[in-house]
Amino acid sequence: MPRSFRIGSLFGIPIKLDLTFLLVLPLFAYLIGEQIEPVAGLLNDGLAAGIDVGAITAGTMPWLLGLAAAIGLFVGVVLHELGHSLTAQRYGFPIDSITLWLFGGIAALSEMPEDWRQELTIAIAGPIVSVLVGVGSYALFLAVPESLDGARFVLGYLAILNVVLAVFNMIPAFPMDGGRVLRAFLARSRPYATATQQAAGVGKLLAVVMGLIGLMQFSIIFIGVAFFVYIAASSEAQQVTMKAAFQDVTVGDIMTPASALHTVEPDTTVAELVQRMFTERHTGYPVIDTSGFEGERLVGLVTLTDAREIDPVERDAFTVDEVMTTDLRTITPDSDAMTAIEEMRENDIGRLLVVDDGDLVGLISRSDVMTAFDIVQKSGAVNPSGQLRTAD
Repeated sequence: MPRSFRIGSLFGIPIKLDLTFLLVLPLFAYLIGEQIEPVAGLLNDGLAAGIDVGAITAGTMPWLLGLAAAIGLFVGVVLHELGHSLTAQRYGFPIDSITLWLFGGIAALSEMPEDWRQELTIAIAGPIVSVLVGVGSYALFLAVPESLDGARFVLGYLAILNVVLAVFNMIPAFPMDGGRVLRAFLARSRPYATATQQAAGVGKLLAVVMGLIGLMQFSIIFIGVAFFVYIAASSEAQQVTMKAAFQDVTVGDIMTPASALHTVEPDTTVAELVQRMFTERHTGYPVIDTSGFEGERLVGLVTLTDAREIDPVERDAFTVDEVMTTDLRTITPDSDAMTAIEEMRENDIGRLLVVDDGDLVGLISRSDVMTAFDIVQKSGAVNPSGQLRTAD
């Protein structure tokens, strides 16, 4: 999440805030403050709280209590994600960070467990922590003197809300906790990728249902959660399917080999480069310098984005070596194909140069990846002897 910044760490795990959190925190504080009176009534009826409603609705008290409850809620969300994270660490899965954002919290695991027992344990750890936070809040609620109406309201509210959070997260809408529990049980008797696709299908169906409920109730938050669940379920299902498809497939199996690559020289003008891109229908070229005594030497990569930075009327005056990228992202031909995919996704780039002992041996692009993925899905294998030549 590029819009996030670190605010600290717990148990060595960085805690980050996404910029959307700065919007949703005051919104939650406002919504809770608006509902002070009816919620206090529910606490009085359900928990025999004995809260003086008049005392907590006077002046600025509703907004102060709303802010305190909202902060307490997100503290509970952090503890919920810590439950997932510490359990994952126990199984040897590093945690990149925990990020608070618009729809709660996300624990960024560097790798998802494929053992169903591990996933089940990690998935239920968060809701268990939320229940414990709710129980702890209720214990504090009982310990606080009845004269402290504001504190009793906040603690009673958090006691109920954390239990509701645990229950809500156990809805089998993948990739929510309940959806991951569902995938874990499905993975007991079928391949992990198949279990993921089936759990994602259930998740997308429930997301549609949640979206319809949100529309009927005019709930923007509910609609937003439904949208997030649908997109996240689709994305993770595709990623897991791709990982299964590319098992034992290397970069060398699907790259465009150097012999089939279109390259340019550093002294090529940007105008000539753009013309070649138009006629050859390529958007990226390795830049090869052939003027030295050591023969052909890879010196950079130039893309359509680089060329667009020069005004059309000035392109004859600029050469490729003035606009090309020299900070090259490379990968070796024996690397896993999924490693290349993750590298391109993490760095938001469309291609990687394939280098072996300093020599350019090929290029792998998103087009190569998607073509290979299509072949694997339809035929069940990639033929290493027939190199794919679709790099853009």
